[in-house]
Amino acid sequence: MTTDKTSKSIPEVGEDPDHILQQICEMKQHDVRWKEGRVWSLVYYAGEEHDALLKSASNEMFGSNFLNPFAFQSLQKMEQDVVQMTAQMLHGNNSTVGLMTSGGTESILLSMFCYREWAKEHRSHISSPEVVVPITVHPAFDKAAILFGLTLKKAPVDINRMVIPTAIEQLINRNTILIVASAPSYPSGTLDPIEEISAIAQRHKMPFHVDACIGGFMLPWVEKLGYQMLPWDYRVPGVTSISADVHKFGFGAKGASVLTYCSMAYMQHQFLITTDFPGGIYISPTLMGTRSGGPIAAAWASMKHLGEKGYIELASKMMDGVKKLHSGLTSIPGITIVGKPCMNLIAYTTTNKKPDIFVIADRMQEKGWLIDRQQMPDCIHMTVLPTNVGVIDQYLSDLREAYHYAVSNPKEIAKGNAAIYSLMARIPFRGMVEKSVRKIMMDMYSTTTDKQINGEEETTKAMAAVPAWMGWVNRFLYLFKRKTRHGIS
Repeated sequence: MTTDKTSKSIPEVGEDPDHILQQICEMKQHDVRWKEGRVWSLVYYAGEEHDALLKSASNEMFGSNFLNPFAFQSLQKMEQDVVQMTAQMLHGNNSTVGLMTSGGTESILLSMFCYREWAKEHRSHISSPEVVVPITVHPAFDKAAILFGLTLKKAPVDINRMVIPTAIEQLINRNTILIVASAPSYPSGTLDPIEEISAIAQRHKMPFHVDACIGGFMLPWVEKLGYQMLPWDYRVPGVTSISADVHKFGFGAKGASVLTYCSMAYMQHQFLITTDFPGGIYISPTLMGTRSGGPIAAAWASMKHLGEKGYIELASKMMDGVKKLHSGLTSIPGITIVGKPCMNLIAYTTTNKKPDIFVIADRMQEKGWLIDRQQMPDCIHMTVLPTNVGVIDQYLSDLREAYHYAVSNPKEIAKGNAAIYSLMARIPFRGMVEKSVRKIMMDMYSTTTDKQINGEEETTKAMAAVPAWMGWVNRFLYLFKRKTRHGIS
């Protein structure tokens, strides 16, 4: 994609609004065409009418700033409504409290910060706080650990990709401040044994956070549809907080998550208050200072518009797609479902790693599908969205062809993104991987000067290129069939 020279600096004279919008439309031509159903992640879409409502609600609060809730009481009311509706959906009670954040990552960061501050008061002997999590927990917890000086102790999962409760308990020590589990974990859509872990948390008098960012606005409706579901929310004694994203299966606009606590006894430790700032007393309940009113208004509008009936209808549509997809995948000899998915997340791989799943991924990508590759184990991940349901037959047809192609071409080497992900899953020298990926990101975010020196086309090629050694080392390790446990006990 070429870049107009005028975009290198602020224009001397402002451009015409129509011309600006035309440029945006032209740039969008290079984006993935998610409405065609060939993207199995990223965009959560409930239809044109609902989309138009979100845009209108967001526009109504476009200029608002929730930095001061007293100035924008409308936003305060909407946030309270969203939190209360979410708490009710999660079987909270009159003591359940919470707030909205910019997304799952911020909700996770805040929960970790909150429990660190809680521990300062209730576990004052701890100087090196630790948090016990499953190995399948979201990377946002790693980010929080780095930011807040915490250590993550990661417990292995069983063959069904569920964290092992006894392994959780074995990692608890005098430095532990929190236990975390997923409902469900993103990689395989498997629900961790929340009741068993909660019993451990209670026994050790430990807070217990359930990360339901992906499942919080889906699992309640899946359960109401009659699917077997073990308790995972506030019905389980010992669960002290839950994070759930409205901008996923709550079908709100991007930038909206809800973090709830069983009581203010925990949440109060999340608030940052400074009293010696010359500008006045500063109070911040979230990581952000300025908070846009748009996502809050859109989340409120989404929940009001869809209601339980709308959510259940959408969940039913997606779960019907899951059943069809599951049946089609398991009908292909050599394809195996990873774990025991409990909702509309599904991952699959090849039996005994034959043929190479990432060769299949390459072939599928050539057919126009956006493929999400995963590691440990190597597999392909799918989030079944409303936009995907109508193209499942075509996907399965293309997959059968891709599978047979991989079987017929055993010497084929995974290339493109597959080589990077495949290598990350297999190569033992992970520092080499980090260095190569870091270089790609450096190229992507390099300055204009760097691009002028290197040549913009060359920089773009470098971003997409995969070092040649990755493919060969990947192939060697694949043929060698190196056996790893990948956190499975």
